[in-house]
Amino acid sequence: MLHVAGFLGGAAWPVVVLMLCLQLGPVQASVDPSQGSAPAAGCLCASDILSCTALGLDRVPRDLPASAATLDLSHNWIGELKAGSFEGLTRLETLRLAQNQLTTIEPGAFRNSSGTLLRHLDLSSNQLQALKQHYFQELPGLEELLLFNNRIVHVEGTALVGLVNLHKAYLSHNRLTDFPFFTIQKHSHPHLSMLDLSSNRLPKLPLEDITNLPLAVQEGLYLHNNSLVCECSMYGLFRFWERRGFAPVRFFRQEHVCLVYGIQRGTVRFFLHSRYFEKCNMTAMNGLLEEQYPRSVSVRAGEALTLHCVTPLTGRSATFFWVSPNTEYVAPPGNNGSLKMFTNGSLEIVAAREQDSGIYLCMAQDLERKETWEVNVTVVLQHDGEDHEPFNTGFTTLLGCVVSLVLVLMYLYLTPCRCPPCPKAQPAATATASHGNEVGTSSAQSSILTPTPPTTTEGPGRKVSTNKHVVFLEPIKEQQNGKLRAGLPLGAEQPQRARDTDSFVSVFSDTPITLP
Repeated sequence: MLHVAGFLGGAAWPVVVLMLCLQLGPVQASVDPSQGSAPAAGCLCASDILSCTALGLDRVPRDLPASAATLDLSHNWIGELKAGSFEGLTRLETLRLAQNQLTTIEPGAFRNSSGTLLRHLDLSSNQLQALKQHYFQELPGLEELLLFNNRIVHVEGTALVGLVNLHKAYLSHNRLTDFPFFTIQKHSHPHLSMLDLSSNRLPKLPLEDITNLPLAVQEGLYLHNNSLVCECSMYGLFRFWERRGFAPVRFFRQEHVCLVYGIQRGTVRFFLHSRYFEKCNMTAMNGLLEEQYPRSVSVRAGEALTLHCVTPLTGRSATFFWVSPNTEYVAPPGNNGSLKMFTNGSLEIVAAREQDSGIYLCMAQDLERKETWEVNVTVVLQHDGEDHEPFNTGFTTLLGCVVSLVLVLMYLYLTPCRCPPCPKAQPAATATASHGNEVGTSSAQSSILTPTPPTTTEGPGRKVSTNKHVVFLEPIKEQQNGKLRAGLPLGAEQPQRARDTDSFVSVFSDTPITLP
């Protein structure tokens, strides 16, 4: 007996289960008097696998072994799944119903079955015409769903909502004209990595919903062999996926087609014939992609970060390079090791440092045009195990500007008293009088708007006194050659075209600005 017990406790236990299944004989299909007699089911049992394929069954047999973990009912004539069809199969993990005549799945069809344990469900090659809300409510543990080669024309918005563990969904070779992409979110389907919608009848793609999909879903979204209308936005999306190296585009380049407007049955393989989209403006598409690839990111010190160059340019003729915050030119394969760059335009910061913070500018160009993309990187420093807030240069600059503007407005409009009369200048300054004749009206305006009297320089090449205040002058319309032009700061010469940054600093600088 000890030897037998040891034998049963070893690797021969599945063999004993197989012997018991064979002693039980073939499983018989239940007979419902109201439905007539059902054919006998000669199912085969091996360990926890129960195979009832190609037996001419028109319904799911009853009284199936409760120990079954895999049930194969494919290649039969089952037309509907009634409530409680799999009742008692509490260990079921894989259910195959392919190659049947399924048209209906009643509410509660999977009730009292394994529920969370069922991971693989094959309903392919049937006659289903829609996916309804109640079909998969009792299957929250489902990981793989096969629905290809049916007649599905509509998917209800909540049909896939409860499948929180879904990894792969195959709906190719159906008759879909739309799909509820908006129901696929990171929190609702955190594990979804493949959604096959190829060989359907989708005419247009909701680009905003698709670009909002998690990146893992976009990398596994198959849309080839559909009835897409040739549009610039559609073309820009697929070109972007091509440059990112997504598998659906990489493996099915020739199967991506679209219909040319105004030509019956005129299809274009747009990856092979891109000349139809030479005049497309990809600006709108870039706006949608910015939500998926933000322009401002943060990374902890010491960690790696990959920056993507989000532009519509792609192909062999396109070249990419980056400019780092310290104006370092970076091209493939990168610099001395801190920055790596790939041929598709992506830039990797190997180990983020404090000096890596700033704006990274990507420039892409081909034979016809140039595109740019910039990303503001903030490196978060940690000291003594504490997480510190990232230093955001843009925010602090904006805050400083607002504070400076408030102080200037307080000075201009909340002055408690008028300034005392200005003392008369010394009569010896003859040059000043001649200068006043040249300025004319502008000198009069200067005496009115300047809160403090002008002071003379102490010598040639020396700065004027620093006791002046900033003065904001409203635009003054002056007549010049029959045209109106905006007024300049009083006493200033005609300036040359300055950079925006120079004018910005001149207004909000902490150093007082003096007026001549």
